[in-house]
Amino acid sequence: MGRLDGKVAIITGGGRGIGRAIAEGYAGEGARVVVTAARQHSEIEAFAATWGGERTLAIVADVTDPAACEHVVAETIARFGSIDVLVNNAGRGMRYVSPHFLTEPTRFWEVEPAVWRMVIDTNVNGPFLMARAVVPHMLGNGTGAIINISMNYETMKRQGFSPYGPSKAALISETVIWAQDLESKGITVNEVLPGGATATGMIPPTISEELRQSLLPPEIVVPPAVFLASEAGRHLTGRRLVATEWSPEHPEGHSAASGIGF
Repeated sequence: MGRLDGKVAIITGGGRGIGRAIAEGYAGEGARVVVTAARQHSEIEAFAATWGGERTLAIVADVTDPAACEHVVAETIARFGSIDVLVNNAGRGMRYVSPHFLTEPTRFWEVEPAVWRMVIDTNVNGPFLMARAVVPHMLGNGTGAIINISMNYETMKRQGFSPYGPSKAALISETVIWAQDLESKGITVNEVLPGGATATGMIPPTISEELRQSLLPPEIVVPPAVFLASEAGRHLTGRRLVATEWSPEHPEGHSAASGIGF
């Protein structure tokens, strides 16, 4: 018996990196999994093919589009009858600002306004639009879990990390406020982060081999993400779980609200 048997989870940005790792982890624990991607349909279709059409659904959907978010929810319910978990993982990082962002910081006034809007739209508005689409169904069921994928406080404040840092700081605020809004409704809202630089598509291919060897694997987030989606994690809300620190013996993490003041 898997820890997520009978549960239905939507994972945005589920074709690669952290999203793909969580999708694989959830499927391995018995969940039926819906993965979305804004453009790369081949990656999410590959995941669905690996785990079988009976238990998976791949949908091309841009989380910045309210209608697309509603479509994902409608298709999930049509296929699986319910939604128990939403993982807000889809995001855009600093590579859109500059391919050299790790070694040559871009000052905020040098960022193109269109790129700024794209990152904020995906990383801040995307989670809102997906949660907005999912929560009415969860309220009807009296249960649900929303998991936002976050990042280190240090990176939020790092020089040259606009607008990615500000976007993730906003996501902390969303987590805290939504947890309060949904208190006593049976729906939890928490955030998970790796705890350091992670080997995802957000890391430029030009980094040194030494730095590449130091990157965390995306799979590091799977244990706390599974815990929050399971019945064992139902008592936690408004929390921040750092994967490098997390263990089943000490699952509580930190209050997400403590991060508002950094």
